[in-house]
Amino acid sequence: MSARRAALVLGCLEIFAPISMDLYMPTLPQLARDLGTSDSLAQATMSACMVGLGAGQLLAGPVSDRVGRRRPMLVGIAAFIICSALCALAPSIELLLVVRFLQGVAGSAGIVVTFAVARDLFSGVDLAKLLSLLALVSGLAPILAPVAGGQLAGLMDWRGIFFILAGIGCAQLVLAGVALPESLPQHRRHSGNARDTLAQAGHVLGDKVFVALLSVGALGGIAFFTYLASISFVVQEEMGMTPVAFSAIFAINSVMLVVGSQINRIALRRAGLRQMYAIGLSCSASAALVVLVTVLAGGPAFLVLGVLALMLCCFGMNQPNGAALTLTRHGSRAGTASALFGTCNFVLGPLVAPLVSLGGASSTTMALTMACASTGAALLAWLVVIPMLKADEQTGTGRVVPESRAASKQ
Repeated sequence: MSARRAALVLGCLEIFAPISMDLYMPTLPQLARDLGTSDSLAQATMSACMVGLGAGQLLAGPVSDRVGRRRPMLVGIAAFIICSALCALAPSIELLLVVRFLQGVAGSAGIVVTFAVARDLFSGVDLAKLLSLLALVSGLAPILAPVAGGQLAGLMDWRGIFFILAGIGCAQLVLAGVALPESLPQHRRHSGNARDTLAQAGHVLGDKVFVALLSVGALGGIAFFTYLASISFVVQEEMGMTPVAFSAIFAINSVMLVVGSQINRIALRRAGLRQMYAIGLSCSASAALVVLVTVLAGGPAFLVLGVLALMLCCFGMNQPNGAALTLTRHGSRAGTASALFGTCNFVLGPLVAPLVSLGGASSTTMALTMACASTGAALLAWLVVIPMLKADEQTGTGRVVPESRAASKQ
């Protein structure tokens, strides 16, 4: 499979997370009023899905290393369709939280299998380029979803939007059945017993560089999810804008994410993977601090939103590189490595975001949390990860040869 075709197919199958969050995001305040709940619990419906997306990867990833990539993907999409319909019928916030978690577990297969297939085909800088190209395709979802959600909010309530999600899942199921090849040959699969699964996870977690990369990714996940969970309340309730205006603002920010990923893809040709990893994290931390200073200084809405868009561009620059560095180190365990990396990214952020919004979502709590998490990620990268990667390069221990040279050249 060529890089462009892989990016197109995998990008369309990887959009579980953005469509699950972004399509109904403009209706979060409406959902809170309809179910008679607080802003924090309304945000928690996003958190429940994200925790499910993270936790489910711990199951889907190792399973894909045992049985191949296609079957977990198809089963996950089918379950996602069912859970989306159940969300639309939920009569209370408590039941909605439960079904949203299950929806996330179902959708996790799409995320973890996507990255595992990418690692089956590519490694190193080539993998980082593919993931950046993948961000260009999958990035259309967070651009279009909130715009569509804002328009749909004028035609239907949040329940109707969940039925729309079920319909999107049906289209994805057809695409996966027709266009997703099996990228993990039989001889590279692991045995199916629980002891072997734990051994594979233990081997991955025994890699100190992987754990350090995991920690940086988790901090980045906290910063990004805080933005996702807070931005609708900040724009609509604090700044007083309409759902349609919010959708346009969110779409612009999503465009900036895609722009950042493509800047990264071009820069990788000269700067290299490790250098771009460091540059992206430094830019993200710097931009997050600028957002915080702007908010604390009482800057006007247009200025706050402008520097926030710049921060999203920086996020787009560094996201593919951390994933490429972690997956390249464990080619034969791509599903397990992808699951562990994804779980840390998807679980910690959703747990932190509602906590910082217990007193109500605001631009101050959003900016402060993002600045602390992004700065922590950059410091950890510069003080721990970068020295480890340099040492690996000098000794050669970090250089993982693709298991299929033919695949790596496709």
